[in-house]
Amino acid sequence: MRRDNDLGDFLRARRHLTAPEQVGLPPLSDRRRTPGLRREEVATLAGVSTDYYIRLEQGRERHPSDQVLDSLARVLQLGPEAAEYLHGLARPRAGPCTDSASGRVDPNVVRLMERWDRVAAYVVNQRLDVLARNAVAEGLYGGLEHNGNLLRLALLNPRAREFYRDWEKDTCCKVAHLRAAVGIGPDDPERAALVQELSERSADFRRMWARHDVRSRGRDPVRFHHHTAGDLFTTMEVMTIDETSCQKLVTFQAEPGSPSEHALACLGATAAARRPSYCC
Repeated sequence: MRRDNDLGDFLRARRHLTAPEQVGLPPLSDRRRTPGLRREEVATLAGVSTDYYIRLEQGRERHPSDQVLDSLARVLQLGPEAAEYLHGLARPRAGPCTDSASGRVDPNVVRLMERWDRVAAYVVNQRLDVLARNAVAEGLYGGLEHNGNLLRLALLNPRAREFYRDWEKDTCCKVAHLRAAVGIGPDDPERAALVQELSERSADFRRMWARHDVRSRGRDPVRFHHHTAGDLFTTMEVMTIDETSCQKLVTFQAEPGSPSEHALACLGATAAARRPSYCC
């Protein structure tokens, strides 16, 4: 998965996305051909020489100090997660888990999810493969092509733009999650194959991937449009199940007593009636 110059690619992408006025410089003019900041501007603001910064972007300097990385994170206005990702690119380390070892979901987690009859819940790995889902999530996502992987669903299924009411935002977040997993986790051939597949099949993925956004999601409002239940307004929660497996438990719940909660309950009841039990 790793290429020869991930650090330089990241710096270049984030430099292009940082507007001069964000760092106190005059705004872009018509004569300025470079989007975002120039290399020499980043170097000056970070307190390093222009030649040194160019070597970083070109991959000819691979061992910047923590002080340099912190300065670059400040200039490029990286959040804590993206700053940690930058440090990880400069000093790759083994991640806490591998996706290949995270395919089995603890039966206790599955039983817990199945007891939620008004909350859609599923478990994903770093690739956003859906490893287990409860009846409500089955009813919500049922019938959608590629629903076994949230990235394929969002990017390769034309119906996704209707299903996710805030498709652009939701999909950008999913891509940023994958970018973070690529940067800090160990190499994974299946993850590399997923990136290659999406790069070949989706122009939107190529556009979002090129931004090098890095962030994971926690609590967010998520709006769905189900083909029979209509619009559903939920709040998403993302919780880590086990640091060694890198599995996440994702839930979607609506306001108690709301039409959306009633719709989720109906979807779950219908899906549950179609299967005698869940097998993970």
